[in-house]
Amino acid sequence: MDHVLDKVNVPADLDGLSVEELEKLADEVRTLIIDTVSKTGGHLAASLGVVELTIALLKVFNPPGDKLVWDVGHQTYAHKILTGRKDRFHTLRQKDGISGFLRRAESEYDVFGAGHSGTALSAALGMAVARDKRGSDEYVVAVLGDGAAGCGISYEAMNNVHTSTRRLVVVLNDNEMSIAANVGALSRYLGRLLASPRYNRWKRSVESVATKMKMGLFRSAYYRMEESIKGLFLRSVIFEEFGLRYIGPIDGHNMHALIDALTIAREYDRPIVLHVSTQKGKGFEPAEKHPEKWHGTPAFDPATGDPVDAGKAPSYSSIFGSTLERLAAENERIVAITAAMPMGTGLSGFAAKFPDRFFDVGISEEHAAVFAAGMAAEGLVPVFAVYSTFVQRSIDYIIHDICLQNLPVVICLDRAGIVGDDGPTHHGVFDIALLRPVPNLVLMQPKDEAELAGMLYTATRAQRPVVIRYPRGAGPGKTVPPKPEEIGIGRAEVVQTTHKGKGVWFWALGDMVQVAQRAADLLVERGTPAGVVNARFVRPLDEALLSEQEPNADVIVTLENGIVKGGFGTGIEEFLAEKGAGHKVIKFGWPDEFIPHGASDSLMADFGLTAEAIAEKVSGYRFPAVAKAMAGKQVSGGEVGQRLG
Repeated sequence: MDHVLDKVNVPADLDGLSVEELEKLADEVRTLIIDTVSKTGGHLAASLGVVELTIALLKVFNPPGDKLVWDVGHQTYAHKILTGRKDRFHTLRQKDGISGFLRRAESEYDVFGAGHSGTALSAALGMAVARDKRGSDEYVVAVLGDGAAGCGISYEAMNNVHTSTRRLVVVLNDNEMSIAANVGALSRYLGRLLASPRYNRWKRSVESVATKMKMGLFRSAYYRMEESIKGLFLRSVIFEEFGLRYIGPIDGHNMHALIDALTIAREYDRPIVLHVSTQKGKGFEPAEKHPEKWHGTPAFDPATGDPVDAGKAPSYSSIFGSTLERLAAENERIVAITAAMPMGTGLSGFAAKFPDRFFDVGISEEHAAVFAAGMAAEGLVPVFAVYSTFVQRSIDYIIHDICLQNLPVVICLDRAGIVGDDGPTHHGVFDIALLRPVPNLVLMQPKDEAELAGMLYTATRAQRPVVIRYPRGAGPGKTVPPKPEEIGIGRAEVVQTTHKGKGVWFWALGDMVQVAQRAADLLVERGTPAGVVNARFVRPLDEALLSEQEPNADVIVTLENGIVKGGFGTGIEEFLAEKGAGHKVIKFGWPDEFIPHGASDSLMADFGLTAEAIAEKVSGYRFPAVAKAMAGKQVSGGEVGQRLG
């Protein structure tokens, strides 16, 4: 059987294909996406929903000359396949393979990198203004999706479109989901547009006739008529108030309708919004039924939808969620907030048990932070669960509205540290350096699941701003006690001692404690005394314990799953520098660069963050005899730890 996809490598190959061939191509692209993601994992549901839309965009417009600016890389697997990366698509999210998100360095068709939601409209508007200043005539298209239209930045951009450019196409991919179901007034508004029975009956009748007529010369007349009649059925469209012409809703899986609507949008002489209705997970029944579950997925069996690697220990996210549920049952002032990520952050159970105390604010992390501050100001105990990479959007509000006012908001940073396959847009490596200098803030990280439960219990009782960070995936498997234990704020824990305090003291944070213990064991085997401290706190540091250990220590080694510059180790170095002992610190963490995508273990090895690499580097710095004894041992990875001072 001939496959249309075999003939399509770049968008120009779509020229001359009939609508029927394009529809067949859509089926083949879906099959390739499902087969690939079943092996590599990835963001499946959103990409399946926009296959026809992607094909229509590439058919009607002429990229890379015309600029297609996608919001969120979640939607772009079909885009990658049809823009020269079909033969490499099997390397999706693999080390040295193609990125799971848009990346300018990867392809000329990726005109703007996208990993976080809400950026497409602002970026596209900037490109349109640059085009206008240059005097060129290419089209600029912003494709909003997965809840991006509800982001504050999208409203800010929309407010500037009318006064900034006269020609911009905005495609609103409305799949009724962000990651979880869309929330808020705009979502309800778009839902009314999609659900108006009288309007849609009229629209289906007219479009049926128009499709049979192949539109042709009647295209412009049809859309002018639609604009007039729409007002009979619907209230004034919000986009028109911003100065953007509105067309829609359009069936996002009807190739005829998509091509016609995009063609009229291309020909229009003022900014225009094309509202497209798609089904998230289209073509894969498990994802159609449970799109939130299939937003981001590990490898799975495409025949059944069952995960390949089932039966793992509970994740830190699930431990956080179950612990918060127990604490909330005992303390009715506890409320939970998420930014469109109830399942990802472990809050789905909380939402089911305490629906009146659960708040999903959509993809609006800035609002979530100030919303939490307002709750705390009135006596509630708000717990805001958010991925580390997304809290970056909230930094100003954490400083200005939470910490400056010393309000007892608890912020739980999921996916802190390297997250592996999702790459630099999603690695949570900057939170320590961003938050460590902020007054009034407590910043901590647990070494295991039981300690996470204890830290959450402590945070909800602390009466001050607290941030808890923890990594993606499962912990070491420590059983969580029925009642969490409160942890003294600023108190570290010695988990492995060193002979009379001499030799090496490892100060490790969170998931790096186990690495430190293995590195210490290697040093001890070779005759160097080594002990390990579970630091627990980035801020405040356990300065008393540091002061006690420093005089006898040959070296203090810090380990963190975050960037070295400005991070946890820097805090220890700064404290010891005040005592004249900053030269004793060797720091290990991620270097001053954006870390690529790849399996976490592989990245740790590449960047010298394995126990073997750390032990070798420490020996080379301070213990030449031990280093010589270890010289025959093969150690992969480069040097990340650095001795400063």
